[in-house]
Amino acid sequence: MSTLKYPIVTEKATGLQEKGRYTFAVERTANKVQIKKDIEALYGVTVTDINTMRTIGKIKSKFTKGGSISGRRAHGKKAVVTVKEGDVIDFYGNL
Repeated sequence: MSTLKYPIVTEKATGLQEKGRYTFAVERTANKVQIKKDIEALYGVTVTDINTMRTIGKIKSKFTKGGSISGRRAHGKKAVVTVKEGDVIDFYGNL
């Protein structure tokens, strides 16, 4: 089972790709060793550094005619992966 969920493709994450850093959403229980093995096996690159961060889900409220409904988005974990200079991860493939 892979620890990677999906690549994060936002404006900030795309700016990091120019520096050889790629952002992924990962399982909350994943550690850096597991993330490194999965990325190297899946994309065929050499990982030099990994930074992980846990994200807290936002509290969301919705007001309706019958009252208010509140809830919370799911918590998550992100990994910012630095690859060896010259290696590239292509998320889009040949579109």
